[in-house]
This record gives sequence, structure tokens and C-alpha cells, in this order.
Amino acid sequence: MIEELSRGFEAIFSALKAIYPPNLTIGLLALLFAVLLDLLYPRHRGLMLRVHPVHTCFLMAKRLVRPYAGRAYGVILALTCILVHLAPPTAMLTAIHLAESWATQILWLTVAACILKLSFSIRLLAEIGLRVGNCARVGDWEDARFWAQQLVRRDVYSLDEEHVLSAAVESLAESLVDGIVSPLFYYPLLGVIGPYLQRIINTLDGAVGFRSRELERVGWFSAKLDTIINYLPARLSALYIILSSLLLGHDWREAWRIWKRDHDRTESLNAGHPMAAMAGALGVRLEKIGQYVLGDPINGLDWRRIYDAVRIVLCSTALHLILVTATTMMIYGIVLKLPVI
Repeated sequence: MIEELSRGFEAIFSALKAIYPPNLTIGLLALLFAVLLDLLYPRHRGLMLRVHPVHTCFLMAKRLVRPYAGRAYGVILALTCILVHLAPPTAMLTAIHLAESWATQILWLTVAACILKLSFSIRLLAEIGLRVGNCARVGDWEDARFWAQQLVRRDVYSLDEEHVLSAAVESLAESLVDGIVSPLFYYPLLGVIGPYLQRIINTLDGAVGFRSRELERVGWFSAKLDTIINYLPARLSALYIILSSLLLGHDWREAWRIWKRDHDRTESLNAGHPMAAMAGALGVRLEKIGQYVLGDPINGLDWRRIYDAVRIVLCSTALHLILVTATTMMIYGIVLKLPVI
């Protein structure tokens, strides 16, 4: 019995070790290659789309959900989706770790870079934002609404032009958290599986975490998980937006003031932080009709503000990558004491 327990603990420890790189250099290269893959192949199509975890998790959650079901079923639904999606990459990394061959490091690097690439989206977010700005600049509001709808949950086709742009700016700020800062935040802490886990939880929230009569109880657990995992990244993203405002020549003091004043005006505990900071940085008024108003209308909300918002998102991303790289070096090198090579 004792020997079986011992072997069980050894297996768990081995699995945990597998989600971290064999050495610091491989860990940093995995992050670099993942970013390069995102820049080279931003939009998944065909088979790559069908096997993408965001796509498969969303479909799985939609098929498993039972309207008006209780919280207990919501916990089962969320944990099932998480385990089903975490098992394959974890098993693959564990198998590579246990192989202990000369090719182990190359295999780990390849698999880890692909898993990380699936966990965040930089180029696609910027491109969609720019498409909204380009269409608004030439007055093509049909296409502007089409591209804005790629970012926004609400029906933008029922909104006037200013509220379409407001929705786009809000979503650019919120997507900075959900799609970039939060997943990469967990790479130094939880290895390759950390960003992947964040992406699955965020997808679950998007699938069932709505405050409607049908889903309020069954989606409660998914929504809470998303709030918890994005709590620190949301506030960090607001600070990035403020610092980016300083670096890009926007009014960082206004960004700070509006962030402190308006961050708690949204129903979400997290979304108000990056959106309020962005409203202050751009000097615009952002509104979701009937729910919240953020910022002051110092500047007009037009296509120029969309371009500015994209620049702030990209600058914030660069700042975050610098911090993630430094944190990875510290945790992997000093705390975990991984060899350099």
C-alpha cells in the first residue's frame, strides 16, 4: 500500500515537472516562438479551427449546458470541460518528460510553443481593431459593424455609429486582459498549462457565464472562475494602459484619474479596470446603453480613437512581454532552479 502511494506521488510530481521547461533557455524560447507563431498565423482555419481549444470548449459547453440547471451541475460542466481539454496537452508533455532522450528538449519546445500559441491572440486582435477603424474612416459602417461584432457580444447592428465605436474600444481594452495579459501572466507561475487553463476558463465564461434566467445558476461557477483567474491581470492591464499612455503621448494622468473613478461602474469586477483606463487615456466617453458610462467626452469618439486604442493595446502587450520574460527568468531560474541550458 505504501509503495503504491509512493509511486502515485512520484507520478504526480513528474506530471507537474513536465509542464515546466527542462531548462531556462527552452522556457524562454517557447515563449518567443509562440509569439512568432501568433504573428505569422493569427487566424485559424479549417482543421486548425476545428481543433482549437476555444472552439471545441465552446461547443462542448453549449452541448452540455442545461438551462435552469443548478449550481452543482454547473460545477460538473465546468470541471468536465477543463479536464477534457487539459488532459491531452498534459499527457503529451508528461510523455516527453519521461522519454529522457536527446530529442526531449526539442520536442518539449515544439509542443510548448504550440500550446502557448493557442492560449493568446495578439495580431488578430490588433487587425480586427484596425479594420473597424479603417471602415469607420471611410464611412463604411456596414463593414465597421461586421468587424466590431467580431469583438463584441452585444448586437452592434442595433447601435448608432458612436456606440459601435464605443463597443469596439471597450472590447479592445477587455480583450487585452482576456486574450493577452491574463494567459501570459500564468506562464511563469503554472508553466505551459497555465495559459491554456486560462483560455479554457475564459471560453467557459463566454459560453455559459451569462446572467440570464436560463444560465444564471448553471453558469455561476464558470463566471466565478473567470473572475478569479483574471482578477490580477485586469488590474495589471489598467496599469499597462496608463504607462502606455505616457509612452505614446496620451494623457496618462487622465487615464489614472478615470481608472480610479470609474473602474467599479461595470457589473463585472474586472472589465471596468482596463476599460476605464482606456477611456481616460483616449479622453472619450464609453457607454453600454442602460448599464454603464465610463470616462469624460474630452475628445470626440471617432476612427482616430480606434487607432489610438490599438496602439495602446500593442504597447501594453510589449510591456507585458517584458515583464513576463523577466518573471519567467526569476521563477524558472531562481525559484525552480532550472539549469540555464
